[in-house]
Amino acid sequence: MDFTFTPVQEALREQAREFLAATPEPTWAQLAELGWTGVSIAEEDGGAGLSFLEEAVLFEELGRALYRGPYFATIGLTLPALLSEDRAAIASGETTWTLALGPLVPDLDSAEHVAIVGGDGIYELEGGERELLAATDESRPLGVVRGGEPGRRLADSTVLAEIEARSQTALALEACGVAWLALEDAIEYASSRVQFGKKIGVYQAVSHPLADAYTRVELSRSLALWAAWCVATDDDQASIAAAAAKSYAGESAVAVCETAIQSLGGIGFTWEHRLQRLYKRALGIESFGTSGTRLRAEIAASLIEQDEASSGSLAPVKVTQGG
Repeated sequence: MDFTFTPVQEALREQAREFLAATPEPTWAQLAELGWTGVSIAEEDGGAGLSFLEEAVLFEELGRALYRGPYFATIGLTLPALLSEDRAAIASGETTWTLALGPLVPDLDSAEHVAIVGGDGIYELEGGERELLAATDESRPLGVVRGGEPGRRLADSTVLAEIEARSQTALALEACGVAWLALEDAIEYASSRVQFGKKIGVYQAVSHPLADAYTRVELSRSLALWAAWCVATDDDQASIAAAAAKSYAGESAVAVCETAIQSLGGIGFTWEHRLQRLYKRALGIESFGTSGTRLRAEIAASLIEQDEASSGSLAPVKVTQGG
């Protein structure tokens, strides 16, 4: 099986990186004009009819660009719960959504509609009061919703597993984009900064942590892309793959940013450098939703359950001396 990116996916990455470099704060209408809001939405609903793998490319690039807007909340979080007419409105750039999956609701400042989980289903919230909260990552505002009533029923609660896997994978991909850019900044600095007549990158105290950071980024990306493939193909391992990707990539992005800050020295601690913003996004991703510790516990429990099921299906083997 060939796991390399297709020409379409590579072209999408190139387009995304160029566009986000030229337009650091794009509007929702601009994203819709590029077709990004309808990537995995069916063609009959006005979308491109592609898959989550193409959206994975965008999540990684949007993370790298520290995009501020409701793309994660709408596409990464709420989309699986929405009805056909809602998806069509998203694809055309007419509306945005967020989902109150927990007490803290992402992108509450820019999402037009809020979905809530209640009883055995997911509903559109009618009314309610929004309150934005101070967050570590200013590029992803968080808030709480108080009051309001359940309106239209959007989906039943069985879609929550898909929502969780999709959102965790999207965050893992964002974390990969953040970590890559932080590592690139650190490598560029270590390759040009001279101390005691040598570039600081030749010193093991600088190069070894950067090498470790590189391995973290590579493994994070491998896990995130595996999770993206599982989500796109509705694989049975999607939940476990997403949990592994989110827990490792989120924590690794924080560690890579910390390594980059130390590698840059004084400039790495200043507000003027973008590293502090990358670090904040990494911290926000790591802390959003279920903690890495809890996710690893879920993975371990799943592996133990699989092992017990596998062992139970085999006949016991009798071992004798010398045989």
